[in-house]
Amino acid sequence: MLLTAEEIRLIVDKIGRDQVMRRIIEQLTTDLRCSFEGAPFTSPSRSGFEREMPARGVLEWMPHRRAGDSATVKLVSYSPANPDEFRLPTILGTIARVDDLTGRTTVLADALLLTALRTGAASAIASRVLASPESHVVGVVGTGAQSVTQVHALSLLFPITQVLAWDTVPAHLASFANRVAFLGLDVRPATPQDLLSQADIICTATSVGVGAGPVLPDRGWKEHLHVNAVGADLIGKTELPRALLDAALVFPDHREQATSEGECQQLPPHQIGPSLDELCARPEAFQDAIDRLTVFDSTGFALEDHSALDVFVEAAEELGLGTDLAFECRPQDPLDPYSRHLDAGGSPDSLRA
Repeated sequence: MLLTAEEIRLIVDKIGRDQVMRRIIEQLTTDLRCSFEGAPFTSPSRSGFEREMPARGVLEWMPHRRAGDSATVKLVSYSPANPDEFRLPTILGTIARVDDLTGRTTVLADALLLTALRTGAASAIASRVLASPESHVVGVVGTGAQSVTQVHALSLLFPITQVLAWDTVPAHLASFANRVAFLGLDVRPATPQDLLSQADIICTATSVGVGAGPVLPDRGWKEHLHVNAVGADLIGKTELPRALLDAALVFPDHREQATSEGECQQLPPHQIGPSLDELCARPEAFQDAIDRLTVFDSTGFALEDHSALDVFVEAAEELGLGTDLAFECRPQDPLDPYSRHLDAGGSPDSLRA
């Protein structure tokens, strides 16, 4: 099944943005709980290439395997110059799924919207456990594409009434209210210090350079503030001040990855709390955290992509969408790569690879 960007957007249009996001939150919560409880899931840290100027950013691959079922691999690029220089999104990618028994590719999908949706869903899931259930003011630092799905996902789980936003790029900040207008919230610009003093939940999703952070002040936060730190994705790149992390309970999505390229880079091991899968499986164990300063260190890992792809594949089947594409080698003689290929029904067809 091929799911192009247009088919993915058509699924969202037909099912509705809220329902798609709710499905991803539900699926990801279930999968995280199963992972903690011993399901045969494997999500190693991502790997890739760091690009220097003029093409600053990274090219990465992110694998997740469910033994006996399938494996999902996302190829993703982070290119912060894209919006201004090339009119392209900062994050681009493609997701492939292969059958765990045969290795046959079963799904190929555009990853742009799926990445934004699953990242927002992960923050909402962590916030549901760690933030006050009465949270009604969200602060956003960095108003790029990720900020839209961060606020959207939170609005489905909390009684959000106001969004305070800050960005170092005036044009991004100016357009943010229009991009989240579908949520019907009061959106206004505010300084980082205002965000700390007024917000119940803050999401940081910036393209700050390595060593250029933090993007928030180191004092003046609400006692029960919860922060979803989303932007750190490179060794040496962090968004939060050390003083805030030292005062907080810090929970990573993927411990190994977060200590390499997340906010947890700044912390000794004993200051790093349980991972997101345990938060989902044992939410009652973290009830006391609601009244404390907490941080979700979200670096993004491939279980999230696998869960989001599950949602879109199921939706495509419901709606009769997705394009069947025969592109893999299926020779008439599996021991002879030069033999004629077979079509999906097993009949000889023209050569294709």
